[in-house]
Amino acid sequence: MKRVGLAVLTVFLGVALSACSFAPRYTKPQAVPAAQAYQGAADWKPAQPADARSRGQWWESFGDSELNALEARVTAANQNLKAAFARLQQARAQTRIARAAYFPTITAGPTVTRARTSLNSPTYTGTKPDTFNDFVLEADLSYEIDVWGRVRNSVASARASELASAADLATLDLSTHAELANDYFQLRSQDAQQELLDSTVTAYGQALELTQSLYDGGAGLLSDVDQAKAQLESARTQAADMRLSRAQSAHAIAVLLGESAATFNISPRPLPVAVLPPAIDPGLPSALLERRPDVAAAERRVAAANSQIGVARAAYFPVFSLLGAIGFESTSAGSWITAPSRLWSIGPSALITVLDGGLHRAQTAQARAAYDEQVADYRSTVLTAYQEVEDNLTALHDLELESTSEAAAVVATAAALEQAEYRYQGGETTYLEVVTAENAALAARLAAANIQLRRMTASVLLVKALGGGWHNP
Repeated sequence: MKRVGLAVLTVFLGVALSACSFAPRYTKPQAVPAAQAYQGAADWKPAQPADARSRGQWWESFGDSELNALEARVTAANQNLKAAFARLQQARAQTRIARAAYFPTITAGPTVTRARTSLNSPTYTGTKPDTFNDFVLEADLSYEIDVWGRVRNSVASARASELASAADLATLDLSTHAELANDYFQLRSQDAQQELLDSTVTAYGQALELTQSLYDGGAGLLSDVDQAKAQLESARTQAADMRLSRAQSAHAIAVLLGESAATFNISPRPLPVAVLPPAIDPGLPSALLERRPDVAAAERRVAAANSQIGVARAAYFPVFSLLGAIGFESTSAGSWITAPSRLWSIGPSALITVLDGGLHRAQTAQARAAYDEQVADYRSTVLTAYQEVEDNLTALHDLELESTSEAAAVVATAAALEQAEYRYQGGETTYLEVVTAENAALAARLAAANIQLRRMTASVLLVKALGGGWHNP
């Protein structure tokens, strides 16, 4: 009973001391101070952390039913997301592994041994048989008393790493949906440019027939025919190259959807000229930036590294454990499970490292350096987040201006081409002027399509930079 009382006293002492922890008091690292407003937008309010809010189906703001259908498939089908989810499951299991140290470990198992004692053994006595049986049924208990917070800090580190893995999954999910939207709009823009190039090839073919007829009738020059041929072949090359790019965009979408590029098919549907990015309220709250899951993941890794410092520092101090055993032991199977065969033991133990060649000091230094690394990564992530928001807000503003000026260029080059054709048909100029005007008109229309694509892409990237969807004004 005295031994039992001593064990109980040891447990209570361990619980009383378990409030001790050698991990530094954790405070969220100070990031770069946020500006009062973004340069690319006005009237932004101060940020409030909101990384746990739902990011919603932001792609529906673009009003494209086919895009909505593709986006609905990607979360369940994308293989990278499945791998990230598996990593999250591993992190959750690691947290449960760490928490298991909160509880005692109990093992049990019977052993049956037939043995012979050496007659020359110092422990042998003639009153005992030299050959005997040993039947043992024993349960052993071991429990580490978390005096210095090693277990608690291990659990805290594992839990923070688990939350970081969850944020990594959210980051990848957001990035995958954004990548699919960008690939989709690129595909539709390529369909529009392909349609333009195909019609251009047809028009240039008709122009070649006209110049050939004029040359055959003695009213044209051979150089005009050669220029028309060169222009036609150049347009054919551009059209073929656009078909290649379009196929690669379709293949990229197939991979995102977890399908084979060889069997995936998406019908051509040109992006209409009138399609514009959804309106973005310039008064968007800067809290959306705080919702970025990669920022949350970086901060949780700082917390995990901070807890690891406590684990490393706890190694300097003794490990206190409570050990116990209970069971039965007998030399005869008939008396094995009987009261006289009972055995038990219980008591505390302590283990301290006396000399380790600087191992614990090096481990603590490593933990502190890992913490400094995670703090730097966190601050870098925040800086990158602000940069991406600024980049895409500025891009949307400037590309809107470019779109207006390029639309005017399309109108102007079309008028110039019409005049050049009239002048050529009236014999007032050479075909070179027509070729120049046609090339300028085609370049302007392709540039306009490219600007439209860049505006759609900038909108998607802004959504990604803000950590999710937004409300239209």
